[in-house]
Amino acid sequence: MNTARASSSSSTPPAKGARGAGTKGMPRARREEQILAAAMNEFGRHGHASASMAAIAGRVGVTKPMLYTYFGSKDGLYLACLEHVAPRLVTAIEEAMAGEGPAAETPHRVLSAVFHVLEEQRGAWFVLYDRTLKPGTDLYAAAHRHRRTIDDLAASGTADLLRGHGNEDPLDADALKHVWTGTVGALVGWWTSHPDQSAQDMAARCARLLTAIRR
Repeated sequence: MNTARASSSSSTPPAKGARGAGTKGMPRARREEQILAAAMNEFGRHGHASASMAAIAGRVGVTKPMLYTYFGSKDGLYLACLEHVAPRLVTAIEEAMAGEGPAAETPHRVLSAVFHVLEEQRGAWFVLYDRTLKPGTDLYAAAHRHRRTIDDLAASGTADLLRGHGNEDPLDADALKHVWTGTVGALVGWWTSHPDQSAQDMAARCARLLTAIRR
């Protein structure tokens, strides 16, 4: 969909003399979770290019050098965020598409799955679809790889939906895929600007919207 866990920071060795330890007595894994949550928010709001490591450190209550100790660099922290959210989104979408029920209900199942994954970190969507990443860079390639996986799932789902209506025109399927992916991104953007709306609220809202469209 057009709409970012791999190593998180496990590949980064702990600070000298801090095996498994975080900062101020906090376990390393818990501190990493805090940093990732803050970074997801910062990268999601400002993009990789404008994101501030100082702002991330400030939110967590650690120093900038501590971020580099944990993740190596700003790029390393972005990649950790990307690899944290992308596989979860892919798995959720795959499971929603494989769920029981009529093909006509698949769009709603997929939307509900996306909202559920992003419930606590809505900005994560914009980490994956970061427009500030420069083509040709490793970061762009990593994000594009995950986007392509989601895009392939969208292509498969929209083609199946049309096929169920006797339409096997590949151009129709491609056009509908673009409509779908743009719609998902727009809905996530709308949701982000309405923080009072839960994932369950959004799922119910989309059910109403999809019903109205079908009519």
